[in-house]
Formats: sequence, C-alpha cells, structure tokens
Amino acid sequence: MLKALAAVPRNGGTLIGVNVLGGGLEEVFGFAAAQSSRQHFELRLDGKAAARFGFVDPRELVLSLGNRDKAPQAAGTYGYIGAEETALARYEDGQVAITERSVGTGKAYAVGVDLGSYLLQGYNNREEAAARSYVNDFEPSIDVVLRLLRGIYRAGESEAVTLGTVPFDRALAVVLTHDIDATKSLPNAVAYAAFEQSQGIRATYFMQTKYLRDYNDEIILNGDTAPFLRQLGALGMEVGSHTVAHSGVFKNFALGTGEESYPSYRPFVRDRDTAVGGTILGEVRVSKFLIEAVGGYAPVISFRPGELSNPFALPQALEAAGYRYSSSVTADSSLTHLPFALDYDRENTAETSIFEFPVTVEDEALPPLGERLPQALDLARKVARYGGSVVVLIHPDILGHKLDFERGFVAALKPDAWFGSMAEFGAWWAARDAIDVEVTASGADRQVTLTVPQKIAGLGLSIPSGWTYRASEPEDLKFAAGDAGVVLAEAQGAITLRFTAALR
Repeated sequence: MLKALAAVPRNGGTLIGVNVLGGGLEEVFGFAAAQSSRQHFELRLDGKAAARFGFVDPRELVLSLGNRDKAPQAAGTYGYIGAEETALARYEDGQVAITERSVGTGKAYAVGVDLGSYLLQGYNNREEAAARSYVNDFEPSIDVVLRLLRGIYRAGESEAVTLGTVPFDRALAVVLTHDIDATKSLPNAVAYAAFEQSQGIRATYFMQTKYLRDYNDEIILNGDTAPFLRQLGALGMEVGSHTVAHSGVFKNFALGTGEESYPSYRPFVRDRDTAVGGTILGEVRVSKFLIEAVGGYAPVISFRPGELSNPFALPQALEAAGYRYSSSVTADSSLTHLPFALDYDRENTAETSIFEFPVTVEDEALPPLGERLPQALDLARKVARYGGSVVVLIHPDILGHKLDFERGFVAALKPDAWFGSMAEFGAWWAARDAIDVEVTASGADRQVTLTVPQKIAGLGLSIPSGWTYRASEPEDLKFAAGDAGVVLAEAQGAITLRFTAALR
C-alpha cells in the first residue's frame, strides 16, 4: 500500500496526506519527522503560495485554529520538521504546517491539520474559539481550506470540472431575510416586501407566532395582524418560522414528544434566562402549523430561532418537522461564507438533509445599520471574490435607516449578484449537492457526464482552458458561456457535454 501511495505523484498524480506521521513516506512528502502540538493557534500561508491560489485578504493569509486568550490549548496539529524548502504554510512558531513537494511529474502534500475535523467544528457550531468575530465581519478560514483543495485539484488534474457555487454564474448569492418578532414589525414588513417586489427580489420573512403575552412582548399573531402576514405572500415573499416563544434559552429546551400542538402548547418566557413549557419540537411544529394555517403558506420549510439560540438537537428536529433549510448561526462563528449540511446533534456521526445558510450581516450591532452600508458592501465584495453567499438579517421594527440600508445594498450589488429567498437558494444548493460529475477522455475528445437527480436552473460548470464545445445530449440543452466554462439554463437527469481539447 505504501509503495502504491508513493507511486501516485511519481506517475503524475496528486497525493494529499492529512496528519502524515511518516511510515516510510517522509521522503515523498518532503519532511524528516512529524511533531505533535496543541499550541498552534494560527496557520499562515506562504506568500508566493497565497498569490498562486488567489488569497489576498489578511484573513485569508492567516487562518485561525483557536484563541489562546479563550482556551489554553488548540486542537491537535502536527508540524513537519526538515520541510523548510517545501513549506506551503506554517504555524505561528515557524513550524511547517503544509508541505508541497514535486515528485516526478506529480505533487505530494502533507497537511498537519485534520481538515475534516476543522470543517466540522465550524459546521457544527463548535468552533472552539477559532472564530475571530461573531457577525458582520469576514471569517473565511474554512473557505480558504476548500479553495486551497480545489486549487490543488485543478492544478494536478488536467481534466478537472467543478460546479459553480452561485446560480447563473453570478459573483455572489444574496438572501435578504427579516425577523418578525415584535408587535409593530408586521405592518412594517409589508413596506420592505413592497420594495423587494419592485426589484424583482423574493426575500424570506421569519415569523414569530407568539400567541401569549409574556416577558418578551404582547401577542404578535392575532386577527388584527394576520392580514399583514397574508399580504407578504401576496407580494411573493417566502415566510419561514421564527419559533413561537422567541426565547434566548431555546438552546436549553428539551426535545419534546412531537405531539405538541396548538392551542395546548403554551411556552411562557419569564425573563431572559427562564422559559417554561417549551420544547424544541413544540417551537418548530406549532409555529409551522400556524403560519401555514393562518398565513396560507404551504409548506413552511425555512427556520431561524430567536436570538440564534441553537439547540444541539435542532437539526433532527427540523428534519422531523418537515423543514429543509436553517439560518440558525452566523457565518463568522461557522468560519465560512458558504452553505453547508447540518449533522445530527451537531456532532460528527450522521448528516441530516437540512442545509444551513449562516447570517453574514445583521442589524443589531452598533453603529446603526444605516451607517454601516460601506462596511457591509466591502464585506460582500470580499465574499464575492470566490462565489460565496451573504445572508442579511434586518428586523422590520422600524423603516428609516434600515430600509435605506436595504435599498443601497440592493442597488450596489444587483448588477453582479444573484438575489433570492432562502427557499430558492436552498433548493438550488440542495440540487447542486446531489449532482455527480464524470469526465472521460479519448485523444482530443472530452466527455462530461452529469447525473442531476433534482431539477436545477443556472448551474455553472468550470472547465479546463482550451476546451471547445462540440455537442450535447439532450440536443436541445440550453446553456451559455460563462467566465470559466458553461452555465446550463436548466438541467435534470442524465446530461452529456462533449468538448474537443487542445492537445499539449
């Protein structure tokens, strides 16, 4: 087995090893020994390597593995001794974190960080102090890892075909969302929705279905406010659930029985730290029922908890209740500006069908949102450099500077960004996630076969330079040329694209 692995780069392939300890492959990967540590809190990319892979922002050049001020130890890593000449990245103490060595006509990479574990820390909202901020900031650590792996793959595979991350090959995906969790928010929400409709944008409104007066507020959903809820649908907006009780301690609620129903389900918030009578399943089931029954929305498939209070059992509760998409965490605390699948119990054992769309920009930080438009646009443009997504959270408790911010944000980004609701982007992302890609080569002929189980519109494909399109099956397949490949207008089932490659 070791001989077979060693032969991969010598035969022109790319070999990537994670937590390589040696075992006779030291020479292949270009190091003398591997040294373990729990005192590495940063991973710093080599300057030339960063430029080669397109990393330019300071947050892209230095990845956070932990925070020494919050935790005395970071996750375990390995430093590679004797690999100074093959270093692609180093830790803050100068030890080599990633080696890159040319072997024959191929490349070998040894990575001293468990990349799978690192990604799951962010995806499961267990980042262990690695996040450098909570929200409204640029935290691309996981995205840098994924982009680095994609760059390595493309550099080493001449037939590499990869899928785009934004519908219709736009630079950025933007999802405008609003949390309706105050008595005066529903009438204001209609004003936001009217603007969005005028721009041809579907936004997502997360509706709290509060029907008991408690510490938090008066009753929100009643006979007087229900017409406003229905008006959001008439304007073409998506309505998702924002729980019943909107409790900051939702993260501590028991799972419940799954038999909770209106009106016998009666969660009551006593103060910021205390709520009684609530369960996770009660919050997701009863709110969904009321929005569908009172608002006429069927089905409700998107969810956001109050105060982003995030129970460990939430992913499977959402799945059991018929949801498909969640926006329950921030992008900064997740270390990524891309969507991802949620795991059962937010652990590393099993993946659910729920996709998470983390919040990028929100309106509760100071200074007021209307004064933060330049910073928000700067953040969005950083994310747009690699096809990320921006989820904006605006509470419609007022109009004024918040609505002005949204108008300015849309006007600045609409020429280059795709805008849509969480349900729209979620369906696109789920369909993209299910696609299989196979590339076969014969002489100058290249055949790309896509298996697309779910219908998807605007799927971008990045193809190698020098390929010329020749034919497709089905023959009436509609597509357009993109910046780095093709964009399929609509796709489902078995699709074949044939190209002619320039022989080297």
